[in-house]
Amino acid sequence: MTRRLILLRHGQTHYNAAFRMQGQLDTELSEIGVQQAHAVGRVLARRRPWTILSSDLQRAHETARALASEVGLEVRTDPRLRETDLGDWQGMSHSEVDGQWPDARMRWRSTPRWSPPEGESRLDVARRTREVVDELVDASTDWSEHPAVLVAHGGAIAALTAALIELPVEQYPIFNGLGNTCWVQLSAHPRPELWSGQTATPEIGPTTDGARQVLWRLDQWNAGLTPPVEAS
Repeated sequence: MTRRLILLRHGQTHYNAAFRMQGQLDTELSEIGVQQAHAVGRVLARRRPWTILSSDLQRAHETARALASEVGLEVRTDPRLRETDLGDWQGMSHSEVDGQWPDARMRWRSTPRWSPPEGESRLDVARRTREVVDELVDASTDWSEHPAVLVAHGGAIAALTAALIELPVEQYPIFNGLGNTCWVQLSAHPRPELWSGQTATPEIGPTTDGARQVLWRLDQWNAGLTPPVEAS
């Protein structure tokens, strides 16, 4: 039976609306973000998720709880699902970062091994988030056709998606621009030949025995509500 995974980004925050760098700052949902969380919760509840995991940052946790309230589940939190640590950039606006570090944001988005000052790279984020999914695969032998939902952050989801489908690291930047309360869906399939016949293994490959037996495929990227929940 195909195992499905939904990676859901949190609702809008005031930092999102003001184009400020959040990283691992523990920011709250805006009023619009709360509305978005409940709207997407009602939609994804129809998929009857069997488990919900969330970053422990409150913007993600509150979004996860909106879905959980619709399906009668508890939310489990894991700090490994946090957003990228942006180091010295956290709390700054895009224009402030660009003024102090010209062209650095472009380099950060295009170079997965590069990190902001005192922060972490996309590769670092891919490693820690991938562990969460691999452990879920190992612990859930009875995973049904209903999805597991992980609620996290745009940068973390982009890095995790690239790692799960085993892209070469240089291609990680193709995933970008995930909207608030938009989601990614992946499905796990039996790996035809476990690592055999491959010319190279991915830099961020499966970390557990059970995870080594599956191959993740991307079903949807940046899926969302139509029409989206916006300010009135």
